[in-house]
Amino acid sequence: MRDIRRSGRRDSTRGERKYGLFQVISPSRSAKTGLPLWLLGLGVDRLRTDMSRLLALLFHQGVLDEQFLQLQQLQDESCPNFVSEVINIYFHESEKLLRNLRGLLSDREFSDYKKMGIHLNQFMGSSSSIGAKRVRNVCVAFRAASEQNNRAGCLRALELLEHEYCYLKNKLHEFFQIEQQRVLAAGVRYPIQN
Repeated sequence: MRDIRRSGRRDSTRGERKYGLFQVISPSRSAKTGLPLWLLGLGVDRLRTDMSRLLALLFHQGVLDEQFLQLQQLQDESCPNFVSEVINIYFHESEKLLRNLRGLLSDREFSDYKKMGIHLNQFMGSSSSIGAKRVRNVCVAFRAASEQNNRAGCLRALELLEHEYCYLKNKLHEFFQIEQQRVLAAGVRYPIQN
């Protein structure tokens, strides 16, 4: 339940919104301290639930497949950031591949579809290894268009690939932010004063 207080000021650092003379304190913040609940050691279960819901959504949408879960199983206490590090490497390499593909297709006289196929195979392989199912599927369609020397089809596939890649990147970024908050919430405990 939200806590509504009468006030004439706005304090955006406390997660409050002002409505007339009233402000609403976000339920993710403590009414007594104004600190995020995860900073108080509260909300770990809620953050874990948020992570599970986001993953379930990504699986339901076909954005990710079981390979992502296998990647998560490789993470342990000795390397707690393993998955995020692998994903960041994937993003860095994917940006290069997208730039290369864009560069090849921006040339009106482009005819080196074999080179494009090499970039697409790399993109497909790295996407498969992290479980990026929809990105991989677009790469397959893109490669089919390149094998037919279909420039218009390649341009459409590139646009779709960029869209799917951005969606994946945004959602995984959101996932890792929630995970980071969960880790902080699990490790930080402050006494609550009444």
